[in-house]
Amino acid sequence: MLRTIAWYSNFAISLVATIPKMYKVKSLEKKGNLKEKEEYVHKTTSKWALSHVKMSGARVKIYGEENIPKDGAVLFVSNHQSNFDIALFMSYIDKPKGYIAKIEMKKIPLLRDWMEYMNCVFMDRSNIRKAAESIAEGVKILKNGYSLVIFPEGTRSKSDNIGELKAGSFKLATKAKVPIIPVTIKGSYKLMEANGNRIKPAEVEMYIHPLIETASLSKEETEELPAKVTEIIKSKL
Repeated sequence: MLRTIAWYSNFAISLVATIPKMYKVKSLEKKGNLKEKEEYVHKTTSKWALSHVKMSGARVKIYGEENIPKDGAVLFVSNHQSNFDIALFMSYIDKPKGYIAKIEMKKIPLLRDWMEYMNCVFMDRSNIRKAAESIAEGVKILKNGYSLVIFPEGTRSKSDNIGELKAGSFKLATKAKVPIIPVTIKGSYKLMEANGNRIKPAEVEMYIHPLIETASLSKEETEELPAKVTEIIKSKL
């Protein structure tokens, strides 16, 4: 319980402490230094997230980093076990990226600002029209050269099981014609969800699989994408 209290206290305090860094982001943006801004946001948010992953006591092993291209936008497609999954991506996937996040996260002061700097898209899955608009926004971001992460299950599994990967999520990659990188997260639910939402140390594994090109897929291959990616992710669970 003490770890949980300390973690949440540090989360709030450290988030407030990032306010001065926001001024630098705004300054870089105003000057038109967009590449420098992207790198600064990536460095700042990665360092912030890593401190919270380490404070949880997580022992993280990551495999397949060589599968991440240094240049060009990609869509990371991952299973979703825990509230820690975004922090794990921020900490251990060294490539600037935004996230397709649930609309509720937009209600958190300061955090939403950093997420907007990261080119995150806030999706309301309860509204079909707004969800479609979010997909269109994500396609635009990918076409502009910025990578994104999506958890197509739409909710946390809180286990090593994987739910259905929503087919609509894959339109982000196929319409933007960017590669998909499947990612398997294993054990992150043991940090929180398996403990009645109390934070406890646990071993977590992340597997970054070889990318899948989408630029020239046939209609049949496009339709098979969700099942194909599901099997790849499941192979490490």
